[in-house]
Amino acid sequence: MDPAILFFVFGVFAGLIRSNLEIPAAISRFLSLYLLMALGLKGGFALAESGLNAQVLISLSAAVFMAALVPLLSYGLLSRMLGRFDAAAIAATYGSVSAVTFITAAQYLDHHGLAYGGHMAAAMALMESPAIILAVLFANMARAKTHAVQTGVPSAPSSMGHVWHEALTDGAQLLLLGAMLIGFFAGEQGQQVMKPFSVDLFKGMLSFFLLDMGLLAARNMGQLRGQPKILFVYALLAPLVHASLAMLLGGFLKMSPGDLALLMVLSASASYIAVPAVLRHAIPEANPSLYFGMSLGLTFPFNILLGIPLYVQAAFAWSGWLAH
Repeated sequence: MDPAILFFVFGVFAGLIRSNLEIPAAISRFLSLYLLMALGLKGGFALAESGLNAQVLISLSAAVFMAALVPLLSYGLLSRMLGRFDAAAIAATYGSVSAVTFITAAQYLDHHGLAYGGHMAAAMALMESPAIILAVLFANMARAKTHAVQTGVPSAPSSMGHVWHEALTDGAQLLLLGAMLIGFFAGEQGQQVMKPFSVDLFKGMLSFFLLDMGLLAARNMGQLRGQPKILFVYALLAPLVHASLAMLLGGFLKMSPGDLALLMVLSASASYIAVPAVLRHAIPEANPSLYFGMSLGLTFPFNILLGIPLYVQAAFAWSGWLAH
């Protein structure tokens, strides 16, 4: 019954009945930037209080490991069922992360009084790029193989420079990391000054943004009409599998329950903003309706409505079981 989640449900309903309700693109972009800025500040303030320690480094290492593992596993599976370009694009989408899913999960933990480390915002930023880089490498290999079959001459891989630049200098990532650094250096005094902006307004802004996401999700569900049924299964089962792998890894590394819950959420999420924007240029051979429709039309609503509470409960239960 969280108001932000209910606004998402309302947005899905409005989209499904084809209402003309819409959030202007400029306002939606502003809301996205606000949420990232507020989240970065919150993470920076928390890091200033706790400092960099072994637990922080362990959590960040686990995040990078999952960011590489998920696209490798996804591509290995999907390339047996789909064309290599579509497989690479979907692997990148599900190997990367959704900032809104992460923000909603952090709000869920706050709402229930469950502690987590502010450094997990940095983990989210680190998980954005590895899947994109791996997917472009997969696509380059597919192009080389296709060119060799058609001409008998191996082709040179396309330049990775542009992809590296886009992946590592994405505006949303820079804002998140920049806000985190500002929060870290500003410390407690800065936290008090920024509280009306980064705390008091946060819930309302998130609700407004999730309303927009609900509208978008409903309008993208139709893109999957006529697609292979295995994609529907993958879009709903992959988050559970990826979250389970993160749970096993986090338990082995003895991560705190809150940090483990957020690692599971990140591993289970799929990108629908940053990655599709890069893939349209980096892998034009892939069908956008597949990776965009799957992530925004199926996986995102599943995670927001069902996945987040499931991952949080599983993380705390798993941590409790391991403690005994």
